[in-house]
Amino acid sequence: MSNTAAPISNRWTRLVGVQHPIVQEGLGPFRTPRLAAAVSNAGGLGTVSMPGMPEDIESGARTFREHIEECASLTERPFAVNIPVGVDAAGKVLPFTDSYIRMVLEARRSDSEIARRLTVITTSAGFPGEYVAMIKDAGMIHQHKVGTTRQAIKAAEAGVDVVLAAGFEMGGHAPAAKVHTYVLVPSVTEAVDVPVLLTGGARDGRGLAAALAMGADGVAMGTRFITSTANSDWHPAYIQALLDAKEGDDVAFDGVYGPCRGLRNAASEALLDHTSGDAPMDPVALVRWKIESMQRAQTTGDTANSIVMTGQVASAINDLVDVAEFVPRMAHEAADVLRNLVSSITVAEPALARA
Repeated sequence: MSNTAAPISNRWTRLVGVQHPIVQEGLGPFRTPRLAAAVSNAGGLGTVSMPGMPEDIESGARTFREHIEECASLTERPFAVNIPVGVDAAGKVLPFTDSYIRMVLEARRSDSEIARRLTVITTSAGFPGEYVAMIKDAGMIHQHKVGTTRQAIKAAEAGVDVVLAAGFEMGGHAPAAKVHTYVLVPSVTEAVDVPVLLTGGARDGRGLAAALAMGADGVAMGTRFITSTANSDWHPAYIQALLDAKEGDDVAFDGVYGPCRGLRNAASEALLDHTSGDAPMDPVALVRWKIESMQRAQTTGDTANSIVMTGQVASAINDLVDVAEFVPRMAHEAADVLRNLVSSITVAEPALARA
């Protein structure tokens, strides 16, 4: 963990117990225990991602727990898990969501070391209503990702502790409302009293400073942390594809829970054209095909024919960062930006006083 003094302390950092208001986003369907531990050790909040939606849900839950245990063995600091709330056509929560959430709560109950470190759960996609009380009763901090102000109000009224305001430029599964962060975040921070994190488009201290200026308490990032030296799980070709991305190389297409943002290639073009290609036509099988395609790109480096998830911010990222150095540097950069802006402002004497 970095010994650098925290330049930004606010209600979110105090609530979660971290140094810097910087979160590593959920990056499923893949393994992120080492990356999550690196971010937490650097003073931010790392996130262990869900491993996907295997046909054997119990096997998936065991894999998820193994990832949690690995992260807990690599850091003494708080970390989070990310679990999408998937629903079927009738609005019923999908079995994997229920299984994964219950596994997380059981892991904390049965292992005091996990309970001490795994303190935050982030839900996304669908409304987590029936799980809010369950998570709160377990003593966890509940963060929920939203794409509209209405969703933020609903989540806050339900009792979530933190709202992540997700702009449409974010990578992976993006909000169906297609509202970008610059519009969404100020509206959400005006509408709710709980801490708000910006997710979508941030990559450095300037983005964090902008988020704070819009009333948010911090930022969550995915693409920036994928392109880091701590990320040894992703295939090098996947990471290189993100580094090579230019403006306009990303596209939103039909994902698992709604719109999904990734690189434009044969896989995303097929989904845009509503053609199946090698994908099955059965809706459930198609969902599994999409998830397997995402995982294939991450593990084998097939960036031409598999789904390569990334945010628009990839076009502005051209290097790998060292997480241990990057996280505190980003926080200090944000503080410097805000200080420099304040020092550059000349406060004019009110006209009425001069009269």
